[in-house]
Amino acid sequence: MVPLELLHRFPFFSFMNDKELKAVATIAQEIRLKAGDVLIEADKPADALFFLIDGHLPYYMVVTSEHMPDYRKEYFIGYINPKEIFGISALIEPFHYTATLRAEKASRVIRIEAPALRALCEVDANLSVGLMKAVAKTAMERLQMTRVQLVAETLKTEEKSPA
Repeated sequence: MVPLELLHRFPFFSFMNDKELKAVATIAQEIRLKAGDVLIEADKPADALFFLIDGHLPYYMVVTSEHMPDYRKEYFIGYINPKEIFGISALIEPFHYTATLRAEKASRVIRIEAPALRALCEVDANLSVGLMKAVAKTAMERLQMTRVQLVAETLKTEEKSPA
């Protein structure tokens, strides 16, 4: 369980009433990471939703090949910063993480058990709707960031190629 005061620091939880916030606090825990710790691995079951308390976490897209079992390449996508949510795949079917997150330095996160959170949503429609709105907003922000990165990479490629 994490203290309610800790959850109150995160804008994500602002839609929740005290009862919902207490229920979420009971299924959450604080985790301390050391440099090199892998918190989330791409293509693994998404068993938790996370919030970064402090530090920053780089996240990577992992590319593998079914035709070459030893092939695995990580591409840096960006950083998770304090107060940001991540691991939203824990609330979106098929409940598999889509990125790998590995701590570069000591960091602290809140880990919320996904099956327990989904069970809370089954009995509390307001919590369910609020979570889905917040997760959709996060997904749209990440999509926009990805679009900006794609445009930047396209511009770099165009600048390198002869006209």
